[in-house]
Amino acid sequence: MSTPSSTPSSVRILVLTGVLCLIWGSTWVVIKGGLQDLPPFTSVAVRFALAAAGMSLLAALFSKREGGSDPAPSLSLVLGLVNFGVSYGIVYWSETRLPSGLVSVLWAVYPMLQAIAGHVSLPAERLGAGQFLGFVLGFLGVGSLFATDLRAIGSEAAGAGAILLLSPLVSALGTTYVKKHGGGTSSLKLNRNGMWIGAALLGASALLFERDAPIAWTAGAILSVLYLSIFGTVIAFGLYFWLLRHTAANRLSVISYVTPAIALALGLLFKDEPVTPFTLAGLASILAGVFLVHRGGGRKRPELVESRAANS
Repeated sequence: MSTPSSTPSSVRILVLTGVLCLIWGSTWVVIKGGLQDLPPFTSVAVRFALAAAGMSLLAALFSKREGGSDPAPSLSLVLGLVNFGVSYGIVYWSETRLPSGLVSVLWAVYPMLQAIAGHVSLPAERLGAGQFLGFVLGFLGVGSLFATDLRAIGSEAAGAGAILLLSPLVSALGTTYVKKHGGGTSSLKLNRNGMWIGAALLGASALLFERDAPIAWTAGAILSVLYLSIFGTVIAFGLYFWLLRHTAANRLSVISYVTPAIALALGLLFKDEPVTPFTLAGLASILAGVFLVHRGGGRKRPELVESRAANS
């Protein structure tokens, strides 16, 4: 337990939460920028290889201070293969076909999917009857986006959007497994192991599917990968776990509401991506659903890993 002298001020916590929102909100458009010169699996594989190296350094420096046991191989495999490998691979692939802001809005269903997975698998996270109204609102928002924005993009957009929704789904399943079986595990070591495993899977995918794809290590591509690995992964995860030590996990749920709006704004500003009234209405419906689902959930214990690429 922190002593009063070491407890950070509420202003500091608010500022750092805002910084985390900005970082995770910006990653979507930065991914899009890097994909102009790099194929998706190559880009995300290099990102996670660099991030894993950075997380290895953090684990070496701070894992004793954090405490916790070494992660079981099954936890590392699930996190690495499912949350980092499959989930992020789908996001990068989707951004070659859909606007980055729209990808972030569709990914905002993650907290609802996480709540469903927790309801089924974790006795402490059962949902009340009133919370199911949130699922109705949230998935109505998703349906409206398929009927409007995705339909306007073209015939292949709906299929890409459907595949994208697998990303938050598998992340929710992976996170639920880690929460159920990973009590007392060091989050730094677990994320370190998971990132190395994810980088290996994504690297193998790049070799298999992108052998002949054009690769241009332009300044923009290099800066994109560096930003996403250092700021979007290592620093963002470090900030998140630091905040978890000093504030209630449910207070950090504000990240789920803020980052899609930031992603939409940045996509509009830097990539001239369309933001229609239907986009905003769909986002509002999804976030209202997230709010209703989690409003009655009470205070949740801190999670070992937040696989948001909620934040990608």
